[in-house]
Amino acid sequence: MTMGFNEMTHAFIAAKYYVHMTEAFGERGKAAFVHGTQYYGSQRGRRMAQRAIRDGQPLTYETYCRYGEWVNTEEILALGAQNRSEVTEFAPDYTFHVHTCPWHAQFKKMGLKEAGLAYCSVLDASICRGFNPEITYVVPQTLHDHDYCIQSVKNANMSPDMQIVKNPEGLRNFEYHNAHSYWAYAEVCEAVFGAEGKAISKKVIEDYAAEFGQEMADVLAGYADTNFNMA
Repeated sequence: MTMGFNEMTHAFIAAKYYVHMTEAFGERGKAAFVHGTQYYGSQRGRRMAQRAIRDGQPLTYETYCRYGEWVNTEEILALGAQNRSEVTEFAPDYTFHVHTCPWHAQFKKMGLKEAGLAYCSVLDASICRGFNPEITYVVPQTLHDHDYCIQSVKNANMSPDMQIVKNPEGLRNFEYHNAHSYWAYAEVCEAVFGAEGKAISKKVIEDYAAEFGQEMADVLAGYADTNFNMA
């Protein structure tokens, strides 16, 4: 089937940044990659918070769930590679185990376990911190080195009776999410490593074009002037 922008093309961007940053700068590259992931995640969380505040909603974890920006794409659903999870605790902590995930599948496909660990260990906590830094979100293990991922939100006090439906006005397609990921890392790369960092971003988009086609890469490039901090 013909694939468009989706969760796995999104993961590809982070994976390639990890490869090029660590090849060029070793541990400094890894530290910059983690920082870039946290920066990307916090921007997403702030956009979610902006929409929630605009709607007069409290910045609780329940609201966080309702204002998430994505749902699994049709391509990933067709592949049977969508996120599958089970809740193991509702209160006081809300804890769930993730058994399948397209981001994990893409990192595994590329043989980049370490990149997946670096990404997944901080991403969701960073989104949540951007949304409300008073919420404690922890990821004690991931699919990259365990049979399942554990994610837990301290004192969330959720209920099995809650019906969490995402606000459709807050959803963003994966073209947007791919572009945001690319440009968030690009910004951090250049800020930390200057011209060498800018060269890494050029390599990543060349890799993206080689894997998914020049047309998709050009779409990412077209988001260069987008302010991803604003909802």
